[in-house]
Amino acid sequence: MTEATLELDQYLCFAIHSAAQAVGRANKKLLDKLGLTYPQFLVMLVLWTEDGLTVGQIGDRLFLESNTLTPLLKRLQAAGIITRCRCTEDERQVRIHLTEQGRALREVARGIKPEWLERAFGGNKEEVAALRHKITLLRDELLAAEDA
Repeated sequence: MTEATLELDQYLCFAIHSAAQAVGRANKKLLDKLGLTYPQFLVMLVLWTEDGLTVGQIGDRLFLESNTLTPLLKRLQAAGIITRCRCTEDERQVRIHLTEQGRALREVARGIKPEWLERAFGGNKEEVAALRHKITLLRDELLAAEDA
């Protein structure tokens, strides 16, 4: 039986974590143009795809708990980008809607392209798609193992 290595750079989890941190830093200038943090941007991506979701539905899509989302959503509301309102059919749920400003921000976001993707992949969209697919499979496997 071989001993497990305890060298940081040998861990896949650290490679994924550090890559995610680097992507966040690489995207910061782009997100600053939108006036959003990365978690806020993720919420907006969900709402730009389907407006009027509940906090729980957004959390499910982003793999986040409502107690993590609530302060983030309050800041988006304070910025005038979304509205939050209690569901009439179930007052325990809060539904999130884009404002005109939030919908307009979508058009601004469409015009912003991360330069780091071009540098890292040389414009090879298939390579980007393959990597995204592998990472998504890994995530799904980890979640399935959690439920088993």
